[in-house]
Amino acid sequence: MAIRVLIVDDSSFFRRRLSEIIGQDPELEVIATANNGKEAVEKAVALRPDVITMDIEMPVMDGIQAVREILKTQRTPILMFSSLTHEGAKATLDALEAGAIDFLPKKFEDIARDKAEAIELLRQRVKAVARRRAISRPSSSPPPAATPSFSARPTPAADNSRASLAQSFAARALAERAELAQKAQDKAESRGSFSASGKSYKLVAIGTSTGGPVALQQIITALPANFPLPIVLVQHMPAAFTGAFANRLNALSKIEVREAQDNDVLKPGVAYLAPGGKQMLVDGSESQAKLRIREDDSPRITFKPSVDITFGSAAKVFTDKVLAIVLTGMGSDGREGCRLLKQLGSRVWAQDEASCVVYGMPQAVTAAGLTDVEVALPDVAGRILTETGHG
Repeated sequence: MAIRVLIVDDSSFFRRRLSEIIGQDPELEVIATANNGKEAVEKAVALRPDVITMDIEMPVMDGIQAVREILKTQRTPILMFSSLTHEGAKATLDALEAGAIDFLPKKFEDIARDKAEAIELLRQRVKAVARRRAISRPSSSPPPAATPSFSARPTPAADNSRASLAQSFAARALAERAELAQKAQDKAESRGSFSASGKSYKLVAIGTSTGGPVALQQIITALPANFPLPIVLVQHMPAAFTGAFANRLNALSKIEVREAQDNDVLKPGVAYLAPGGKQMLVDGSESQAKLRIREDDSPRITFKPSVDITFGSAAKVFTDKVLAIVLTGMGSDGREGCRLLKQLGSRVWAQDEASCVVYGMPQAVTAAGLTDVEVALPDVAGRILTETGHG
């Protein structure tokens, strides 16, 4: 069965273009479009799509509020489309915090080197976020309601039906939260059995892609101000976004978080986020390590920044003293960097499938036999503290 997609954008040109791109893939089906957030909420309730693509700036109701309203009654994965500007970055991060799973730039040429590759990546991203539905969708979801006439004013019966649906979902959500809380408590009780490996470290290196902004926020904000090691962060993200993301993490965290700059000296308790569109390399010596930020026009390197490049350079400087962690994301970036780290004696953790938005990058590392520990996202920060002797 094809993945059913609802497209939301106030531009008729963009809706038509995106519909054509998605509709030409036999695994995808555009079931409807909407030109503002309010209409998106109505159609999401009525049609129960598998994926929603959502613009941010729209009349009547913007995309961020629409995300919040939709996720009150269902768990449809939402993929945001954003302009690559500073304001667009802030709004996109707000949308991810509201519950959207991922984002893409509205200019397809910013996704990849050529149009064909960009189109294929867009389709892959839609399919990837759709698969997340199988994990998070409530098992007792009601069947889709009959399609209403969206130009007509909702009737009292329709309002009552929607209220009933919201109450039903809220009841299920309460039950699920209680179950999740119990599981979290059980995990917390079992964490005492996790013991540190006994290794000593000079660096924590974390790489991620789809789902990474929320995952990184959960981890970095849980670390104490006196965390004893420097941290390098590689998140697949456009250049216009990384500065805003670093600022957001810094405002929320006890440790310092900054967008990395060329010649930054690695300091304990500071997290350095690789700037978008460039490569971040660890350089120098173990006692005087610094970062080098480089332009990269190589057609062989897909990701800028690349987890492989940062991890590989860290292996050369710190050999066996790196704790490398690969989080949620599409593709296999990070696998070869982890291979180098493992060969030199460093340790590699991978996020477990159940807590990933997309189990691609961690799966690639685990399938290659490079993973020392598989860890659920809620446990990562605590385990880092235990492993580094700070727990």
